Amino acid sequence: MKLTYLIGFMMSIVTLSANNEVKNKDAVVKSEFIYLQNDVPFPSCHASTIVETNEGMVAAWFGGTHEKHPDVGIWLSRNTGDEWTTPIEVANGIQHSGLRYPTWNPVLFNYGDELFLFYKIGPSPQSWWGAFMTSNDNGKSWSRSIRLPEEILGPIKNKPELLSNGDLICPTSSEHNGWQVYMEFTNDRGKTWERTNPINDGVNTVAIQPSILKHPGGNLQILCRSINKKILTAWSDDNGRTWSNLEPIDLPNPNSGTDAVTLKDGRHVLVYNHIEPDSDWGNRNILNIAVSNDGLNWAAAALLENDEDSDGEYSYPAIIQSKDGMIHITYTWNRKMIKYVVIDPSKI
Repeated sequence: MKLTYLIGFMMSIVTLSANNEVKNKDAVVKSEFIYLQNDVPFPSCHASTIVETNEGMVAAWFGGTHEKHPDVGIWLSRNTGDEWTTPIEVANGIQHSGLRYPTWNPVLFNYGDELFLFYKIGPSPQSWWGAFMTSNDNGKSWSRSIRLPEEILGPIKNKPELLSNGDLICPTSSEHNGWQVYMEFTNDRGKTWERTNPINDGVNTVAIQPSILKHPGGNLQILCRSINKKILTAWSDDNGRTWSNLEPIDLPNPNSGTDAVTLKDGRHVLVYNHIEPDSDWGNRNILNIAVSNDGLNWAAAALLENDEDSDGEYSYPAIIQSKDGMIHITYTWNRKMIKYVVIDPSKI
């Protein structure tokens, strides 16, 4: 790789401890649940995604009896004003009258004139496959489900990015041969696909669920969930076709999903669980926001949830910036509801 600034990974990192986060409640413009438990027929939910349309916000997640249960479908709600619509199931894993699989990890992306909903179908992350649907009316109605080609999963948890060359780069990963990260590309809205080789071996360096940050000069950075106890990062200077080795940054990861976004002002914002794990897995009862100017040095920005004295779960965040500059975040709240938070970036 031509990138030379990788040497800065372990230098001058701002450490964020669980005892001195910046709560910064002034940055929170709005905090609410997309729905209440009594309003939906499913008891459990997870893995939300959010996107902006010209009519407002659209959010989706998977919901059902519990993760992996065959009745788990993809549910969706729209916010075109001050309220979220009653969630509806827009996709499921029904194969025929006698066979239904769970669905997983929806990811929304807006081309501007067409909304895409990517998701996974299958009994487990080791054996699932990718699918997508499209909407031409900002999520009110959806096309039939289209199965992605063999070995193409689509964006695995976090949003794709549209590159200047017209490619949609989809950050993805697989779990059937260890946990490995790679990229998928389509330049014709899902008709044809390319994919890179995995950038890690899945054995010594174990990572999934990358999110993409954009840097000056067209350089790209990913931040990944891992079982190596740290958030892992890598860099690309060729539009995501090749990547540096994954390296840890000095932020903990309790084997839980993260998401990040590059703001219009050039700063980067990360949502994650700042928890030091004792083993391969850790708690998810603290949810943090950090901000960075370079993707390497991170400073505490806000504390969304802090439930240190219980086994609560606040996890799998999704983050975007809307046209008006506000930051929008959704995340799993105790596997029971999806929480929606709006952050003023001038206050972080």
